[in-house]
Amino acid sequence: MKQLISIFALVFAIQCASVPTAQLPIKSSISGNPVEYKLDGKTYEGFLAVDSSVTGKRPGVLVIHEWWGVNEYPKQRAKQLADLGYVAFVMDVYGKGILAKDHVEAGKLSGANGEPKVMLKKIYKALEILKSNPNVDTSKIGAIGYCFGGGGVIELALDGADLKGGVVSFHGFLSSKNLASGAKKIKSKVLVHHGADDPFIPKTSVETFIKTVTDAKAPVTFISHPGAVHGFTRPGAEARGLPGLAYNEKADYASFGSMKDFFATNFK
Repeated sequence: MKQLISIFALVFAIQCASVPTAQLPIKSSISGNPVEYKLDGKTYEGFLAVDSSVTGKRPGVLVIHEWWGVNEYPKQRAKQLADLGYVAFVMDVYGKGILAKDHVEAGKLSGANGEPKVMLKKIYKALEILKSNPNVDTSKIGAIGYCFGGGGVIELALDGADLKGGVVSFHGFLSSKNLASGAKKIKSKVLVHHGADDPFIPKTSVETFIKTVTDAKAPVTFISHPGAVHGFTRPGAEARGLPGLAYNEKADYASFGSMKDFFATNFK
């Protein structure tokens, strides 16, 4: 019987290997809904995902989107987190309905929110919203971010936020004006997944980040994926037409599995 189960598991794994993790099937009980909120007089619209078949409180995970804005990608990731047993909230950094049409606009939007104080104020507001959900165990909070959002969760850790679940950055920005002073303030466990061949993140930024957090004895795990460039978790990333931006199946699966284990261990 065990051998039969193993064979089924192997067949399933082989079938899934050609499907990006963002497209893996999720339970029908997973639902997602827009959440409108205001900050400093401006309207934002996040996205909350939850498994309606589960009762009782459970850990909450904040999701910070890429520099493109709150499109379908972070929403799907939130649904996957809900499928793993969490309540997931995609925060909105730019404002309701604002999506970047191209990389030029994306650069301007993310740049306007690049100042740590600006970003952190928005992140803490989003954490308040996540914690206010009646299904969330407020003692068990984590955060993940992609690209621009990956830099955001690192900023959160550098600010000394104490999240039991920790934070996970996928192909995130590593340079921060708060790195030197914030490395010793890190309380949350940090998991960084980086594309070894990412041309958007200078090698010097990688080296400085690793050295700084290592010298500070910060609880940071840095994983570099060989052959992966920027956006390696993003299906169809290469369609954007930017050199150095492409999906990488191996790095996608490895980082997704690592995130699952990371949260499962920290939330235990």
